[in-house]
Amino acid sequence: MSIPTDGPTTPRREPGPGAATTERTHQDVPRPQVHDHATRSGAAALVVRALTKVYGHAERPAADHVDLTVPRGSFYGLVGRNGAGKTTTLSMATGLLRPSSGTVLVGGGSRDELVDVWGDSVRAKQRMGVLPDGAHLFDRLTGRQLVAYSGLLRGMDREVVKQRTEDLVKAMDLQDAAGRQVQDYSAGMTKKIALAAAMIHAPSLLVLDEPFESVDPVSAANIRSLLHQYTDAGGTVVVSSHVMDLVQRMCDHVAVMDQGRVLAQGTMSQVCDGLSLEDRFVSLVGGRTDAGEELQWLRPE
Repeated sequence: MSIPTDGPTTPRREPGPGAATTERTHQDVPRPQVHDHATRSGAAALVVRALTKVYGHAERPAADHVDLTVPRGSFYGLVGRNGAGKTTTLSMATGLLRPSSGTVLVGGGSRDELVDVWGDSVRAKQRMGVLPDGAHLFDRLTGRQLVAYSGLLRGMDREVVKQRTEDLVKAMDLQDAAGRQVQDYSAGMTKKIALAAAMIHAPSLLVLDEPFESVDPVSAANIRSLLHQYTDAGGTVVVSSHVMDLVQRMCDHVAVMDQGRVLAQGTMSQVCDGLSLEDRFVSLVGGRTDAGEELQWLRPE
């Protein structure tokens, strides 16, 4: 299967597993082969092929044969309405949710070899830092302890963990809160300390699900600056959001999802095609409604 690297794509409709009444396991489906140069050379940081998730007797898959190619060093946005399948796709891509079928390969950094997330999960997860939406944290730890614990779990040297923890706490502007238990943090502070924990091992790939939700504007600007510094150094960021303006300002690549399928992907300029991302998104997914005569009464006296 070839990997698109030079323009937005509209996927070919393939037979989905919606007719099945039971979920197929990942092992039941043969892994698709990827033959092109981009994958062999490791130019992609993340390759998702035919990734599908069917929950029980659901009428349609939560993710339906999703294909994504994330170039190394890119800031990649995944956009869609609530319920479009973004979280399901990212959870499968990072090894948090077992797919019904499909393949996920992860590279990153200077490494040329791509690793199967579900075939060699330990090596794959060493390359990733993950911020799930609604992450459950050890919230009786202090913020400083939580970040350090994440590093120690990965077998990092204690002195390195100590120094990086302080660096990350400062970068997230959490110095005054670092000694408090995470259960006492606001939603925005919790998001920032979870991001710090995801970054402590200097992963090649960061996968962040709605990272700016509940984060104040100043902190969001600081985080964006930190993430751009990370990509400038060769890292790759995948971020999901339904805030189109934010993604357009922040990302250089984007994929549009709706009803579990990828409708378009490519560089930001290729996908937008002269429109704003919001206008392009609406043109792809539809759903606009007019109030019409029903709300003629809605006017000031």
